[in-house]
Amino acid sequence: MLVVFAVAFYLLSGLLAETPVPGSPSTVAETATATATPTPVVPDASPSATTAQTLAALAAIPVKGRSPKTGYDREGQFGSPWTDEDHNGCDTRNDILARDLAAATLEGACRVVSGTLADPYTGGSIAFERGEQTSALVQIDHVVALSNAWQTGAAQIGPERRVAFANDPLNLLAVDGATNSAKGDGDAATWLPPSTAFRCSYVSRQVAVKSAYSLWVTPAEHDAIARVLANCP
Repeated sequence: MLVVFAVAFYLLSGLLAETPVPGSPSTVAETATATATPTPVVPDASPSATTAQTLAALAAIPVKGRSPKTGYDREGQFGSPWTDEDHNGCDTRNDILARDLAAATLEGACRVVSGTLADPYTGGSIAFERGEQTSALVQIDHVVALSNAWQTGAAQIGPERRVAFANDPLNLLAVDGATNSAKGDGDAATWLPPSTAFRCSYVSRQVAVKSAYSLWVTPAEHDAIARVLANCP
């Protein structure tokens, strides 16, 4: 895990300092009323040094074809969602909700029951309230999808590393549920956030994750990431 955080800090320290990620604790978020906001809430202002570092890291990632999805199983290969990998007493889903929601309120030590998400993918704002009928309005996205990871090297990194990957805060964002569903398991060649202001941050995070876990990119994925980075500050 030290390697993961070292790579993450190297690639994203400047990026995440200037591009705040909305909120605080967990996975498929349970709550809320979504309100569209006409202008992006999460600006992308990554410094050129970070862009240069990301381009260098991208150049170091192997480029090859996607492996078959044979053998992929979410729980069997990446563990049950969500565990307590950092041993803080709270599951990963609530950890991410607590991190990404503004003004998050908790029930007990861990359970996030309300807050406001500045959705990085759409630029909109979502008022979160935990509830059976509203949970899917906010979801926790794996920035590098689990099945994508499985087909680009995760099949070889071992079960413990895969569970760590599935629960790594570097690879997780609370986001608009419908947009996350539309993304599916797409990579940068097939899906990018609708908010163009967040795309530099998004692909930089994908590069950091793939670097940290020794995954590769497909030729189309590599080229798509490079195109985004070419237009970053």
